[in-house]
Amino acid sequence: MAANVEIYTWSSCPYCIRAKALLDRKGVEYTEYCIDGDEAARAKMSQRAHGHRSLPQIFINDQHVGGCDDITALNAQGKLDPLLQAS
Repeated sequence: MAANVEIYTWSSCPYCIRAKALLDRKGVEYTEYCIDGDEAARAKMSQRAHGHRSLPQIFINDQHVGGCDDITALNAQGKLDPLLQAS
Protein backbone atom coordinates (compact mmCIF):
# COMPACT_ATOMS: atom_id res chain seq x y z
CA MET A 1 0.00 0.00 0.00
CA ALA A 2 1.25 3.48 -0.85
CA ALA A 3 2.18 5.99 1.80
CA ASN A 4 -0.16 8.78 2.85
CA VAL A 5 1.56 11.97 1.64
CA GLU A 6 0.36 15.44 2.61
CA ILE A 7 1.86 18.75 1.53
CA TYR A 8 1.02 22.25 2.71
CA THR A 9 1.60 24.84 -0.01
CA TRP A 10 1.07 28.36 -1.30
CA SER A 11 0.02 28.43 -4.94
CA SER A 12 2.83 30.75 -6.11
CA CYS A 13 5.64 29.37 -3.92
CA PRO A 14 8.53 28.13 -6.12
CA TYR A 15 9.68 25.66 -3.45
CA CYS A 16 6.17 24.23 -3.20
CA ILE A 17 6.02 23.84 -6.97
CA ARG A 18 9.43 22.12 -6.96
CA ALA A 19 8.45 19.70 -4.18
CA LYS A 20 5.19 18.80 -5.91
CA ALA A 21 7.06 18.28 -9.20
CA LEU A 22 9.37 15.78 -7.48
CA LEU A 23 6.41 13.88 -6.09
CA ASP A 24 4.67 14.02 -9.48
CA ARG A 25 7.78 12.63 -11.26
CA LYS A 26 7.70 9.72 -8.82
CA GLY A 27 4.01 9.13 -9.52
CA VAL A 28 3.09 9.81 -5.90
CA GLU A 29 -0.48 10.66 -5.05
CA TYR A 30 -0.67 13.32 -2.33
CA THR A 31 -3.13 15.52 -0.56
CA GLU A 32 -2.35 19.19 -1.06
CA TYR A 33 -3.47 21.83 1.41
CA CYS A 34 -3.13 25.16 -0.39
CA ILE A 35 -3.20 27.62 2.50
CA ASP A 36 -2.76 30.95 0.66
CA GLY A 37 -3.38 33.64 3.27
CA ASP A 38 -5.19 31.28 5.68
CA GLU A 39 -3.51 31.95 9.02
CA ALA A 40 -5.65 29.40 10.86
CA ALA A 41 -4.53 26.67 8.45
CA ARG A 42 -0.92 27.86 8.72
CA ALA A 43 -1.12 27.67 12.51
CA LYS A 44 -2.42 24.09 12.29
CA MET A 45 0.38 23.21 9.86
CA SER A 46 2.95 24.82 12.15
CA GLN A 47 1.70 22.80 15.10
CA ARG A 48 2.00 19.57 13.10
CA ALA A 49 5.44 20.64 11.81
CA HIS A 50 6.93 21.26 15.27
CA GLY A 51 6.84 25.04 14.88
CA HIS A 52 8.00 25.31 11.27
CA ARG A 53 6.04 27.98 9.38
CA SER A 54 7.85 27.99 6.03
CA LEU A 55 6.29 26.35 3.01
CA PRO A 56 6.06 23.70 1.83
CA GLN A 57 5.76 21.36 4.78
CA ILE A 58 5.55 17.69 3.86
CA PHE A 59 4.26 14.75 5.87
CA ILE A 60 4.57 11.08 4.96
CA ASN A 61 2.36 8.75 7.01
CA ASP A 62 1.86 11.58 9.54
CA GLN A 63 5.64 11.89 9.97
CA HIS A 64 6.99 15.40 9.35
CA VAL A 65 9.78 15.18 6.77
CA GLY A 66 10.29 18.92 6.27
CA GLY A 67 10.28 21.15 3.23
CA CYS A 68 11.52 21.15 -0.34
CA ASP A 69 15.23 20.97 0.50
CA ASP A 70 14.57 18.13 2.94
CA ILE A 71 12.59 15.99 0.50
CA THR A 72 15.14 16.67 -2.25
CA ALA A 73 17.95 15.57 0.08
CA LEU A 74 16.06 12.42 1.08
CA ASN A 75 15.63 11.61 -2.60
CA ALA A 76 19.34 12.19 -3.34
CA GLN A 77 20.28 9.89 -0.44
CA GLY A 78 17.94 7.15 -1.67
CA LYS A 79 15.82 7.44 1.46
CA LEU A 80 12.64 8.91 -0.06
CA ASP A 81 11.42 5.86 -2.00
CA PRO A 82 11.37 3.58 1.06
CA LEU A 83 9.32 6.20 2.95
CA LEU A 84 6.88 6.46 0.04
CA GLN A 85 6.40 2.70 -0.09
CA ALA A 86 5.80 2.23 3.64
CA SER A 87 2.21 2.07 4.74
